[in-house]
Amino acid sequence: MLLRKTAFALGILGMSFSLLVMPTEAAQNEAIIINKSNNQLAFYENGTLQKVFPVATGRTRSLTPEGKFSLVNKVKNRPWYKENIPGGDPRNPLGARWLGIKVPGDWGHTSGNLYGVHGTNDPASIGTYASSGCIRMYNKDVIWLYDRADKNIPVYITSSSSSFTTLAQNYGVGKAKKVVAEYETFNETLRYGSKGESVKILQRKLDISVDGSFGKQTLSAVKKFQKSKGLIADGVVGPKTRKALFSH
Repeated sequence: MLLRKTAFALGILGMSFSLLVMPTEAAQNEAIIINKSNNQLAFYENGTLQKVFPVATGRTRSLTPEGKFSLVNKVKNRPWYKENIPGGDPRNPLGARWLGIKVPGDWGHTSGNLYGVHGTNDPASIGTYASSGCIRMYNKDVIWLYDRADKNIPVYITSSSSSFTTLAQNYGVGKAKKVVAEYETFNETLRYGSKGESVKILQRKLDISVDGSFGKQTLSAVKKFQKSKGLIADGVVGPKTRKALFSH
């Protein structure tokens, strides 16, 4: 009887633990990554890049904070309290949607009231450095994001020359491994239509989206690489192209 009770208690404990860790794992399959260096926002869902949007960020680099944060509130047509402009008013600079980011030290006790991803009444500012710290989007884009992004997902803000693919790998979005591509190799010849792990290695070497399928994007990147190395730009990754890829 004692052993049965102990086993039952351990089972309940195990279930409780799994319930605690599952949201964290799920959160890493969904994420927002904002790169201030090119003023773009990427949304990942189910570990896969869904869309990339142009945004506006802070007038100076320090205004928009960098780091890992959380999406903690979502508001439709949030009022502009500073000027007492109601939500939905064409004069409201917050636009159609507000996605509040938990940033330590804000006036709302990290409640997502100070920094956020939001719409705008100034669409001409998108793509520029124009805000007081928030991330502005076109209203149609922020509505799309609002409808898909769940609360408590991670929001990464950086200034980087890396691609979103590389950033996602570094952040572990979608449980992607942190890959040191220089140490990965393959020996087969790859061409348009090839699939598999070797194609993924190729795509990581070319710093493009990694899906394991040699399609138009990969073909274009291979030809561009071949031209840069003085090779015949036929899009076929044979011995000479492999040697150029993996030479240091």
